[in-house]
Amino acid sequence: MNRVAPLSWTCLAGPARFQAVMGMRPCARSARFMVHFLAAEAALPPADPELSTGDAGETPELVDDLPVAGTAHRLRVGLVVPKRHAKRSVTRNLVKRHCRVAIDRHLPQLAVGDWVLRLRAPIDRKVFTSASSSVLADGLRAEIEQVIGDAIRRTRAAARSAGPRPVAPAPA
Repeated sequence: MNRVAPLSWTCLAGPARFQAVMGMRPCARSARFMVHFLAAEAALPPADPELSTGDAGETPELVDDLPVAGTAHRLRVGLVVPKRHAKRSVTRNLVKRHCRVAIDRHLPQLAVGDWVLRLRAPIDRKVFTSASSSVLADGLRAEIEQVIGDAIRRTRAAARSAGPRPVAPAPA
């Protein structure tokens, strides 16, 4: 896994990207949130040579996968805050804002690749009568920080355990 931290992150775009990342097993979860991660190396499946209809040479890359000038590494983040879990737009915006702030705070520790942070449980309107109360904001902030911290620890542990594999010597 590439450990070079990008200077910034971009938004994950397109349903295919979200499906690919959310198809991965969650790397962290809490009572309300879940984090999915897809490493940059695993973002595109390898081409199958048997599917080729001939010697077409080099196939062009998808526009989304072309490198941006001056950036060798990409960190893309998607936020999923469904309306069924946060009925009021003020609450959905509050959740997204706290997610973005937490991502910015943890940016140097995040591995390069695609990340999806999603709200997986409803925010109870009876408990939090105000859509953007300080109690709700503090609770969300703490839970988002905790789940992102867990995701960082788990992706680092997975990268260490996967580590560079020894290459077997060629048979003589």
